[in-house]
Amino acid sequence: MNEPAGKTTGDTRSRILDAAEVLFMDHGFDGTSMRMITSRAAVNLAAVNYHFGSKELLIQEVFRRRLTDLNKARLAALDVLEAEAGEVPIKPSRIVDAFFGTALRMAADVEGGGHTFMCLLGRTYTEPNEFVRQFLAEEYAECVERFLAALYRALPEVERKEILWRFHFMMGAMSYAIAGTDALQLVTGKFDDEDPSQLAPRLMSFLLGGLRSPLAEAGPPK
Repeated sequence: MNEPAGKTTGDTRSRILDAAEVLFMDHGFDGTSMRMITSRAAVNLAAVNYHFGSKELLIQEVFRRRLTDLNKARLAALDVLEAEAGEVPIKPSRIVDAFFGTALRMAADVEGGGHTFMCLLGRTYTEPNEFVRQFLAEEYAECVERFLAALYRALPEVERKEILWRFHFMMGAMSYAIAGTDALQLVTGKFDDEDPSQLAPRLMSFLLGGLRSPLAEAGPPK
């Protein structure tokens, strides 16, 4: 099948991905129609079919084009840390920064689309979609396995099951924070964001504290 006449192949494909990324973030996967995507990207449906074949494959490519680079950057950072540490366990703070700090730096990229993507990723964590979750699990598998192994080694005093739970909580906290202060304003009624650049250090401090915290005793609070 030949691509419909119009813009160059790379330009058309990128415009479709950019449009879909923003619309999926704003309206969710089910709430975004192909007509909405073609309208925003200024292409016809034939162009979407030519480049992606289906809405599901388009969704995969929206995630793959940035998530692949994000996870490569995370693993590259971990490779450097492991090489520097040798036989000594890496400091937990450096592991947390390699995984979560790398994502926060991508989220700070407003002009290049990193912020939009990280907001979309955060929305995906809170809105069930079995197809997308299965795809993300496969994309994350190698990266998460490596980082969990590093955390197990760095925190031998914390049970592996607890590290798994805490990693889950950390993912949620990051997604919530990246979404912006709207949710906090909704709960508190006011919020003075005096310096947005402080999001990363504030969140990293919170994540590291939760990761290292001793496990509370089971039972009702006293």
